[in-house]
Amino acid sequence: MSFSNKEIKIIESVFKKKTYKKGTQLLVPGNTGDIQYYVFDGCLRLYHVDNQGKEHTVQFGIKDWWVSDCTAFFSESKALMNIETINDAIVYEISKQNRDYLYEQIPKIETFFRKKLERAFAALQRRIIINLSQNATERYLDFINTYPNIEQSIKNYHIASYLGITTESLSRIRKELSKH
Repeated sequence: MSFSNKEIKIIESVFKKKTYKKGTQLLVPGNTGDIQYYVFDGCLRLYHVDNQGKEHTVQFGIKDWWVSDCTAFFSESKALMNIETINDAIVYEISKQNRDYLYEQIPKIETFFRKKLERAFAALQRRIIINLSQNATERYLDFINTYPNIEQSIKNYHIASYLGITTESLSRIRKELSKH
């Protein structure tokens, strides 16, 4: 999809480039979740903390990925999720209001966002199916395929949380796989 110079200026006027240090909380439950983050560099983590205080990682946002609390963003409700930087990160932020403004000013950009949303929805369904039907080793192999080269830059407990297993189980799986 190509844009005119005028359209590019409109797009640049609504996206805010931000730099965050590792460990920055971009969103916490109860806050307004009306921002989508485009990851230009670094890594973000979208996660939920259950009533027992256990973290459940839903998504890692790596270069060229979008991250948001979709429930809050699309329903204009309070955030249910946390978003944190797990590496120093450069992101481009857009609010729901500014995204809707872009739709009015540049109608063809709605197609761009729709296609991104369709791919994200398909990936989410795939992740649900994998979590329901695969064992921990298969989920780990899918993880390293989905997020190549991420293991060196994130903590083991983040990976285990994403896979729904303990860090001890993750170590056991890696040890078993290294034998083959």
